[in-house]
Amino acid sequence: MNSHGNSIALFAGNSNKPLAEAIAKELGTKISDAEVKTFSDGEISVTIPETVRGKDVFVIQSTSAPVNNNLMELLIMVDALKRASAAKITAVVPYFGYARQDRKARPRDPITAKLVANMIETAGIDSLVTLDLHAPQIQGFFDIPVNHLYGAKILCNYYKELIKDNPDDYVVVSPDVGSVGRARSFATDLGLPLAIVDKRRPKANVMEVMNVIGDIEGKICLMLDDMIDTAGTIVQGAEALKNNGAKAVYACCSHGVLSGPAIDRLTNSCISEIVVLDTIHLPEHVKQCPKIKELSVAPYFAKAINQLFKDKSLSEIY
Repeated sequence: MNSHGNSIALFAGNSNKPLAEAIAKELGTKISDAEVKTFSDGEISVTIPETVRGKDVFVIQSTSAPVNNNLMELLIMVDALKRASAAKITAVVPYFGYARQDRKARPRDPITAKLVANMIETAGIDSLVTLDLHAPQIQGFFDIPVNHLYGAKILCNYYKELIKDNPDDYVVVSPDVGSVGRARSFATDLGLPLAIVDKRRPKANVMEVMNVIGDIEGKICLMLDDMIDTAGTIVQGAEALKNNGAKAVYACCSHGVLSGPAIDRLTNSCISEIVVLDTIHLPEHVKQCPKIKELSVAPYFAKAINQLFKDKSLSEIY
């Protein structure tokens, strides 16, 4: 197999077609034809009607809910393209599912993120492009190149317009100790101080806030996390900030998982606005929530794909 294709081809599964089409538009091309369907018994079928021989292929597919279906679509598409003699296959996975299962928290726990990495490699991809892995060390689960993009760049540009000439009114807040590194970099880029919500989680999806570390009284708080799932962490964190004297709370994340009671919690919360990136396709009823604002990662991923196709560094787009 060649190390590089002679032309580019974009393919997309069913997880986030609008994002894939937006990326193709940014690149001045179109999504190549692929029939990805599900039989009545649940099995996934993939047919590639056009030739990919000798091409540099990029498969755009978030492994978001339904995560198992979307993951299998990705694996089967990659296998089909590999058997069709594509020169190089890059999986573009804006949201990498199972990333929270990255270690053994208890005896006999699986490390599912590693299992998924093994499956993707076995399917035949040559490299991976993803954004804001829940645990950055997951890059080490792969023995192929992993290009890890950062959504904070897009969020930072958005909040610079909000802050403008009033940086003294704002503070960046990490919703927990585990997100401090991400929040600190975000605060540095914005030139803002950092505060931390110290919490204790007695069990999954249940959080008890302990206290707030840092000066937030009378400030507008910008809470940053890599994802919002059931929204329990972000909502309780916002309540703690308001109870400790915050003037207002804005929240943002790279991945709007927004499962279960998330929309009701966010709608009824004290958070003024929740900004999410479009790594995960949001249903129409979610987009209609007046507090949710969506920003696109399409230009960011298009630049990354263009740089990879031309064998150029990604450093300049970081």
